[in-house]
Parts: sequence; structure tokens; C-alpha cells
Amino acid sequence: MPNRPNRARPPKRAERVLAQVEAAREEIVAFTAELIRVPTVNPPGEAYRDCAELMGRLLREAGFDVQYVEAEGLPEHTAEHPRVNVVGWGGGTGARKRIHLNGHFDVVPPGEGWTVDPFGGVVKGGRIYGRGASDMKSGIAAAVFAVESLRRAGVDLEGAVDISGTVDEESGGFAGVAHLCRTGLISARNTDYTIIPEPFGPDRVCVGHRGVYWFDVVARGRTAHGSMPYLGHNAIEDMGAVLEAFRTGLAPALASRLSALPVVPEDSRRPSLNVNAITGGQAGEAVQSPCVADRCTATFDRRFIPEENFGDVREEVERLIARVEAEDPGRHLTVVDRMVVHPVQAPPRSPLVAAFSNAIRELRGGDPVLVASPGTYDQKHFALIGGVQHCVAYGPGDLAQAHQPDESCAVDDLVACTQVLALAVLELAGFEAG
Repeated sequence: MPNRPNRARPPKRAERVLAQVEAAREEIVAFTAELIRVPTVNPPGEAYRDCAELMGRLLREAGFDVQYVEAEGLPEHTAEHPRVNVVGWGGGTGARKRIHLNGHFDVVPPGEGWTVDPFGGVVKGGRIYGRGASDMKSGIAAAVFAVESLRRAGVDLEGAVDISGTVDEESGGFAGVAHLCRTGLISARNTDYTIIPEPFGPDRVCVGHRGVYWFDVVARGRTAHGSMPYLGHNAIEDMGAVLEAFRTGLAPALASRLSALPVVPEDSRRPSLNVNAITGGQAGEAVQSPCVADRCTATFDRRFIPEENFGDVREEVERLIARVEAEDPGRHLTVVDRMVVHPVQAPPRSPLVAAFSNAIRELRGGDPVLVASPGTYDQKHFALIGGVQHCVAYGPGDLAQAHQPDESCAVDDLVACTQVLALAVLELAGFEAG
């Protein structure tokens, strides 16, 4: 990327922006609460249109051209649960870069154990509570009000800023950001930088994430009467051999590998393998009878680091499965791919990282902590489909709060992150003199 002349930002202008964020504190909290009160539960994808329109109304009031984008043609987009995304297109003189701020508004089901209404948007003790409070409706509010505070401060950006609210990130993002990228609405041709306000907290900038390989291992046996199991071949027992082989033959190898990517928590700098689910019994039977199980399927979640080549990752699994199968002539094992996402990382010298580092030092009084995510998020689609390599995650909340009962976000962190976002956008998009 070509070097640009260093253009000093007038201190008074930055002070006005920060003051506007602080003045909007109650509005930021109120909008976060409004978003939480829309129960955008995924699965199955409830109330997406309601939430998109809520965002759209505020974006239109803030001067954006608003577009609703439905994921037409995708199987998850149905009449009962339409996948509706919203994009606010911003203006600018075109002389500087175009920035896209994106947040997903779908949330996982609330689950059990709540002491407050998961969709109440309750504010108490300096925190806002509800499903999505951290992951990531606070981030959406921070993004919207960061840009709105620039407008209220009278800053005329030379670059353009777009904001989107998208669906289905919790189930892969294919009807959300992936759809926007595949249709060309977002691409490297029209977007220079992307900021995703995922909940990493006010002092941390997330530069990328590990890769994921989801796959099934299917064991096929031979049924027989349960009183005479020696006449059959039990597929569940074969899966037990697979699990033991993974535990003893693969886990030690994964534990010996360490990534240079600053993944948090520290243990996630190593690749991992988790068995997500196991089902077994008689194939096609909802109610199991006293028979030897002739089918067993296990779903595995293999997280891999940038230092690992995916071809090698898959070959390692297949080689181990072939060895287990060869140990018993009655075993029949098959590997079935579910999903592959490759690791992504913003360029080390990205202007995005520099802008957030400068803003955090200015506002927080210390150096930022650069981290990477143990799991994937929508950066994968911006980078791998849209070709937008300059992408980071920065936003309010705590990863440890995500998907938990009584999920919450500190109001002070919400405001602080809004201020950092505003200053970073100000540095990246520039401003007209005067």
C-alpha cells in the first residue's frame, strides 16, 4: 500500500468527537437495549426483518442511504424465516478510503440459568444485560454512534463509511456477510477497510482467527439381535476405537504445535480437536430396538493454525481413520466433510492496526493488545470471498460473556469503544480542511 503524507488531526476536532460520544451515552445504551429486545434467535432466525428495519431507521436518520438485502436463492432464506440484511451506504468526496463497519445481529438461543429477562435489555449496576449484550449488539450500537458522533461534531469525512447489520454469523454467516460478498455488494473494489465490533474489549484489537475443519466420521456395522451380538458388528464400538485413536494418536501431535498468531486464550495458540456429537443405533430408526448398532456418526471440530496446511490437516485425519479401519476387517469407516474455513489475518502493517493502536494509546493510556480469535467470525468472508484483506475486530464486551446466561456488557466499555472507533475512523477516512 503506498505511503500517504502524515496529516495531523486538529486536537479540537478530536475533542469535539469524543465529547459527542459522551453526550450520546444514554442514546447508545438505549439503542443497544432496543436491539437486545428484538429476539433475533438463530436457529431458526427469528425477527431478522424487525431488527434490520430498526437499524435501518436509525441509519436513515443519520444520513445513510439504506438498502435491505435478502438472501434470495439460499436454502435458509424462507417465507417463515427470511434472511434480511441491512446496509447503510455513506457518502464522501471519494478522495480517501472507504470503510465498512459490520456487525451481526443474530444471537444464539438464551438457554437456561438467567436471573434477568434475556430479551429485556435491562441496565443495572453499570452494565446492560441480555442475549447479545456482548455478542454483539453493543458492538453494532458502538459502530453506529461512532460514525454519528463524527457527523454531530461537524466532521466532513473525505473517505466514505458504510455500516451493515447482517444475519446468521452464529451459523456460519453464509446468508449474511458471505451473501453480500458473493453478490459484489462488498468487495475489494469498493471497500478498503472493514471493522467488525466483536467483543474483544476496549484495549484489544483482533487481527484474525484460526481455521476450522468440521467433518463427520461414519461407521457402518452389521445389525443382529441384541441377545446374540456376536452375529453382528457394532458400529458404536468401532467409533470408540476412532475416539481412542484420536486421543492417543493425534492429540499429542496437536499439543506440540504452536502458532505465532496471538490467539487468545493462550492454549488456543495450539490446534485442537473436539468431538461435537455422536449418534448411533439402527440406521433410519427413531426408536431403537434391541439390536446391534449398524450405524454410528461422530461430528468433529478440528481447529487449525496458519502454520498448518489444510491438505495436511485432512490427510492426517484420513490416515488415522484408515489405520483404525485396517485393524479390524469388519470395520467400515468414512470421512465426510462438513465445512472448511481457512485461517485469516490482517496484514501486519495494516493502517487499520495503526489507527486503532493510535486511538487506544490516546484514550486508554497504554499500548493495545493485538490478539487473534480461537473461533471464526465474519472476517473469513470479507477476506476469503470479498477479498478485503484489511479487516480487524474491535468492540465492546467480553468474549467470556458470549453465549452465557446473564450475558452483559459494561456501559463504560461500550462508550469507550465507541470513542476509539470514532477516532480510528477519523484517522482512516481523513477530513476536509476548515
